[in-house]
Amino acid sequence: MVEELAQADGAVAACVDAATWAQAEHDLIAALDAAHRLEQRLAAVKLALIREIDARGTARAQGASSTAVWLRERLHLTIPAARRLVDLATALDTANPGVRRALADATITLDQARVIADTVTTVHTAAGPEAADKAVGVLVHWAGQFDPTLLRKLGTRILDHVAPDIADTAARAALQAETTRATRDRHLTLSEQTDGRLRLTGTLDAETAGLLRAAIDPLTAPSGPDDARTPGQRRHDALADVCRLSLRTGQLPEHGGEPAQIVVTTSYDGLARQLNTSTLDTGLLHAGTLDTGLHLTPETVRRLACDATILPAVLGSASQVLDVGRQRRLITGPLRRALVLRDRGCAFPGCDRPPRWCDAHHIHHWADGGTTNLDNAVLLCGHHHRHLHHSDWTVRLGGDSHPEFIPPAWLDPEQVPRRNHYHRRR
Repeated sequence: MVEELAQADGAVAACVDAATWAQAEHDLIAALDAAHRLEQRLAAVKLALIREIDARGTARAQGASSTAVWLRERLHLTIPAARRLVDLATALDTANPGVRRALADATITLDQARVIADTVTTVHTAAGPEAADKAVGVLVHWAGQFDPTLLRKLGTRILDHVAPDIADTAARAALQAETTRATRDRHLTLSEQTDGRLRLTGTLDAETAGLLRAAIDPLTAPSGPDDARTPGQRRHDALADVCRLSLRTGQLPEHGGEPAQIVVTTSYDGLARQLNTSTLDTGLLHAGTLDTGLHLTPETVRRLACDATILPAVLGSASQVLDVGRQRRLITGPLRRALVLRDRGCAFPGCDRPPRWCDAHHIHHWADGGTTNLDNAVLLCGHHHRHLHHSDWTVRLGGDSHPEFIPPAWLDPEQVPRRNHYHRRR
């Protein structure tokens, strides 16, 4: 298979720089059709490979928490895109071999395959395997005429064609299945931009969408006739108000032994100047850094400091935390805050879990005489905390006092130390 794909890769590479301008129009169209067919057939091969990798547990064996996370690292995909590939590969393998065949034959596209797989799964649940087989044929036929959006709409009444005697009952089941899919596909992604802002993207299920609207709609009305904010800006400010209200209630669960909070790192002298003067130091690009790595302006730090508990932290020249409050037996309180400031999140290579999802791990175990201090601690998410305890991976602090992980020899014979680059400071 590897040799065949390598030959195909070479053939496609030879077409990349072809002089398309010199082609006759009918040849251009024929080449486009051929490229499209090839794209769908390669998608079928790719899904088959992903399904086998997932079934063998390759991702977990190599330290990833799931196949989707492993694909993100291997193929540089987003997590939602990787998860959709894993889900579709599983669906086509277990319940819809006819859909897989249609994709391999380039009769349908990858997006149409997703729609058909979802619809056929619903039909199988409602009317059994015979009706599901009929549904594949009908939907594949329709796929030759309709795009994925129209195909999904038509699929809501597929039982009228393949099992009319139970169509009404199954329609209710289909609605339930759609609700289940909405629950499965729910997600929220926070993407840090280069200027320190966050981009929010995601899909909310119906209930959560209702909750969000109920929470922010009362806060999105213009504050008066002179309110020049756009609707999008008012929604942004309403979300910020909801978050502030939630933090003030004191009802949020603890994480790492601490109440819910935001942590801002700044210099003492700079903060003192900002609190004691009405003029900001315009020579500073930013005066504070959140524990998520985002930078704050001097004005914002001064505002937050008016209603905050201030804990002194001493930073070395390379931003290593040298001292932060008194030492404790457990890695909580000031020591955990220092750990968050250093590691920024799960330190295991390739993991993007934020600090709030992480445990503090003793590099040299407490039970074996290890001490509780910053030089003997590393931040790990639950999956990688367990993985480190039950695998041949080891962790140590490098020369710059930041954690690095040594892979087992079976994974990397050279055992080159690896680091996490998702939480790198700007």
